[in-house]
Amino acid sequence: MQYAQKLLQPLGPVAERFRRNMSEKALVASEPDRPATQGWHYGSSLSAGLARRVFYRSRSDGDRQVLVDEAARAEGCPYYRATGHQASPDDRYFAWAEDVIGNDRHRICVLDMDTGLVRTVVAADAFGYGAFAFAPSSTQLFWIWRDEHSRPTRVYRVPAEGGESMLVYEEQDPAIFMSLERTAAGGYVVLTLSGSGVSEVRLIAAGAETQAPILVRKREPGVLYRVVEWNRALWMLVHSGESMDGKVVRLESDTFSICEELVAHRPGCFIMGLWAFARALVRLERVGGQPRLVLVHADRRESVLVFDDPAYCLELPPLQPYQAEQVRIVHQTPANPPCWVDVDLASGQHRRVWQSKFAGFDSARYRVERIHAQASDGEKVPITVLSRADAQGPRPVLLTGYGAYGIATEPRFSLPVTALVDAGFCYAIAHVRGGSEKGRRWYQDGCRHQKRNSMTDFVACARHLLRIGYAAPGKIVAHGISAGGLLVCGAMNLEPELWAGVIAQVPFVDMLNTMSDVNHPLVPLFRPDWGDPLSDPQDYDAMAAISPYENVARAAYPPILCTAGLKDDRVPYWEPAKLLANIRHRSTAAQPSVLLLDLDSGHQRTDDRGGEFAQAALLWAFACRCVGVSVPG
Repeated sequence: MQYAQKLLQPLGPVAERFRRNMSEKALVASEPDRPATQGWHYGSSLSAGLARRVFYRSRSDGDRQVLVDEAARAEGCPYYRATGHQASPDDRYFAWAEDVIGNDRHRICVLDMDTGLVRTVVAADAFGYGAFAFAPSSTQLFWIWRDEHSRPTRVYRVPAEGGESMLVYEEQDPAIFMSLERTAAGGYVVLTLSGSGVSEVRLIAAGAETQAPILVRKREPGVLYRVVEWNRALWMLVHSGESMDGKVVRLESDTFSICEELVAHRPGCFIMGLWAFARALVRLERVGGQPRLVLVHADRRESVLVFDDPAYCLELPPLQPYQAEQVRIVHQTPANPPCWVDVDLASGQHRRVWQSKFAGFDSARYRVERIHAQASDGEKVPITVLSRADAQGPRPVLLTGYGAYGIATEPRFSLPVTALVDAGFCYAIAHVRGGSEKGRRWYQDGCRHQKRNSMTDFVACARHLLRIGYAAPGKIVAHGISAGGLLVCGAMNLEPELWAGVIAQVPFVDMLNTMSDVNHPLVPLFRPDWGDPLSDPQDYDAMAAISPYENVARAAYPPILCTAGLKDDRVPYWEPAKLLANIRHRSTAAQPSVLLLDLDSGHQRTDDRGGEFAQAALLWAFACRCVGVSVPG
């Protein structure tokens, strides 16, 4: 720690200038209230100092009730992160999960909005992310428990007013994760069991909340599906071998057999999600690397909404009323802060209802582009580029990527990123294989024995930025988080001289040893993505060939900064520590290799805007040091 502090101390003034730049762009308008449920509008805003959120509900007559003040809840806690905020169907209760330790083990709190009393209905060991839901009756809360290995393995039911939790379902396969949600129409609580390339859904019907969940379709390798309730029927979005990018079908209510195909499989048109409203079935899909929203009306007519930005992100805020006349979506680009748009579910017409604003921020000062690099095997790899609109000629570049688990790196707006661009950088996202930016095949071509493709794609993106004159030679800094840390550190081993520096946050870089640990919470789940080195020699050889820790060469390595959390049970701190020790031992260059260890956090930092800005400021200061950029005071 003292070594890290000594090396990072000169970065302090630059980091402070970055932090001040971000903090001065105070958020003027936060997100709008959610559409009303039974007369109530639910919303959130940032608390004093813009550090944490305040959740409230209000009526059109101006009556407003504060539900959760996260700044007050976090007082005295070295770590605090809350998630899953939701109201019960009858608007009597408001629930959320909070982690006050940093180890991703949550407690679940329920506010009685009539009396103002807050109860902790689950004291510990709850899985917080998409892992609890009110029953349709509002009297029960279903939640997921984490075992001693931090795996979500059981579903419980607890009274909303507190009491004993009753076991509902227990999963025996450690390679399966769980999620819970209530259908928007209110007919079911849906338990989705999923692993890499397999899924299974079980339903708890309204009026039968104490009965065992009903199986929809047995899990089958290579078949992923989810179920929604629409128009008095169950509909299934399924991805399988013959429908890799997804199709939508209707199920018989008693046997759950397929009785109608609503949306056929279209290769290259990847269906990302499905949401049900009384007036339309809504799906989000990606075509040519860009998202679009599609409304399916009761008469099977479709309305399509696309945007003409070079690169953009679309999202649907959760828990929207089933009877709503509009669906609310969030549109953003790397240069444009989130904008809330209401889309009429009958006509498909849309209107902007809210725009986030930052003091002194002008999106016209920035330029967003989508370009493509050619990979070594001929594939076209998308790159999203954010730069100043007046930027000309080669400049320093921060190139980031992820490329794992089929998760797309969405081109979202980030205030810290704009601060880096203001300092003269170009910010680029490499949409490498392993994500789903170009559909399910794009994911499959970047996992297990094909994982090297992700790393060579990343290198190809860097070289393309040099070739077209966007990047200045010797001034590309690589950046990745978690599995993105594996990506950038693997790319660093492939071509150490290509990078001016590497920033790896909580990086997964000791994959061969970690995937050999049968007690690790994520190893059984992610074996289909990475392989099983204990039972398959080919998997062992494939990992040994790309694992960053094992492949540090005798070469001139660039400066590298790694972050870690002491309580991280996903990527333990010793992974980056081992990598950096090996680099210090083998590198022929006298460049710093620094580990920054957070003693209070796990895989995620505490949910604090000030902490987020402070960390980003330090990372950007390190990037500036790598390329010799000075930041004006």
